[in-house]
Amino acid sequence: MVITYYGLSCFKIQSGDTVLAIDPFSKESGLTPPRFEAHAVLVTHDHENHNNIETLSAKGEGVVFKITGPGEYEFKGILVRGFWSFHDSKNGKQKGKNTIYIIEWEGMKLAHLGDYGEETLRSEIQEALGTPDILFLPVGGGDTIDGEVAAKLANQIEPRVIIPMHYKISGLRAKLDGVEVFMKEMGEKAEPEEKFTIKKSGLPNAEDSKIVILKTP
Repeated sequence: MVITYYGLSCFKIQSGDTVLAIDPFSKESGLTPPRFEAHAVLVTHDHENHNNIETLSAKGEGVVFKITGPGEYEFKGILVRGFWSFHDSKNGKQKGKNTIYIIEWEGMKLAHLGDYGEETLRSEIQEALGTPDILFLPVGGGDTIDGEVAAKLANQIEPRVIIPMHYKISGLRAKLDGVEVFMKEMGEKAEPEEKFTIKKSGLPNAEDSKIVILKTP
C-alpha cells in the first residue's frame, strides 16, 4: 500500500492497481487540485476544500464510486464504514457534520477523521475507531482540532501509525497552524517523506508507534 498526501485532508491510497482518493479539494483552497485516476473517492463533508470529485477521473471502466456520508460500503475487496462527527465544536457548540471513515484494506485498519473538531473523544467514536493501524489526524486548528487536542486524541486512540493532516502548507488560504505544533506536543521529530509505503507485516508494534509526515507534490 502506497499513501500520497496532497494537502488539507486529501490523500491517494493505492494497492496494486486499486486507487482510493479521499477529500479532493478545489482551487479555491489556494492549492492546485489533485488530478489522478481513482476507482473510488471518500468525501468527509460537503465543502470545496473536501468535495471536488470532478478533479478525479475514473480508473478503468465505468465511473468513480462516490462515498459521501455515513454507512457501510464495499468495493474491490475494500470495506468502508462512515459515521458522523462534528467539526469546530469549540466551547461546547457543534458546528457542521463531518464523516469519519474506517477503511479495512489489505488486512489493515485505516481511520480518516476528516475535519474532526470535537475536543473530547466521545465513547461511541472511540469504540468505532478501536485501535487503527493508521490514523489520518487533523492537527492544524481552525475548523478542526489543534495540535494540543490532536496529541491527546492520539494518545487515547493509540494507533500504530499517525499521519498528520490539515495543517499549514505553502499556498493554502486557510489559516492553520504548522505540523510542528503537533510534533512538539507529541515530543517527537520526523523527517518528511515523499510517500509512505506499508504492508501489514511492516507495521510497528503498538508500543513503537510512529508519526509519518508526508510532503505534498
